[in-house]
Amino acid sequence: MSLELFGFRMADASPKILARIGAGLLRLAKLPFIPVAAIMMWTGLPAQAQLRVGAKAPMFALEAALAGGSVTFSLQDALKKGPVVVFFYPKSFTGVCTEEANLFAEAMDDFTKAGASVIGISSDNIETQKKFSSMACRDKFAVGADPEMKVIKAYDVGFGMAGAVLPFADRVSYVIAPDGTILSRIKNSAASPHVVQSLAAVRAWKDARR
Repeated sequence: MSLELFGFRMADASPKILARIGAGLLRLAKLPFIPVAAIMMWTGLPAQAQLRVGAKAPMFALEAALAGGSVTFSLQDALKKGPVVVFFYPKSFTGVCTEEANLFAEAMDDFTKAGASVIGISSDNIETQKKFSSMACRDKFAVGADPEMKVIKAYDVGFGMAGAVLPFADRVSYVIAPDGTILSRIKNSAASPHVVQSLAAVRAWKDARR
């Protein structure tokens, strides 16, 4: 049995990430108003409420990887072609995150038929994302590198509590219409709901325009 914390399996976390998590939890444990038991049960609360359906999505451009190479992904440019699925995830090459990338890759033909594009975003660096884009995303879609967490923070999906900021995103997906409106927001620690519900939202948008 593998403990899952902050949206990914702890067994898959690097020693550096485990140290950062441990330091953050120790800081929480010193606060008199937070019981230790509550901290142990804590599975990761986002620092702020995620953007709501109907809100305008923040535009961004960031360095990304596609099929092992480096590209620049512009949300504004991508929306000119149709809806965009932006899925945030904690850490490349961890168990659930790899599963989620695999599932999006398997469903890319369906997203393409519905007129949508997909990008995954995490706080990993570009070199990690180049490998992840081929090995996990199977060269099917781009994966963005956001080590400074600028896009993660713009979408309110970074972890943080009581001043302890953790260096990764929550597992949250947004479906964004071509006019920049958020059509759907999915927050789930499991991988498959993000793919299934995002595809359903894209298809519903397409059907409504017929």
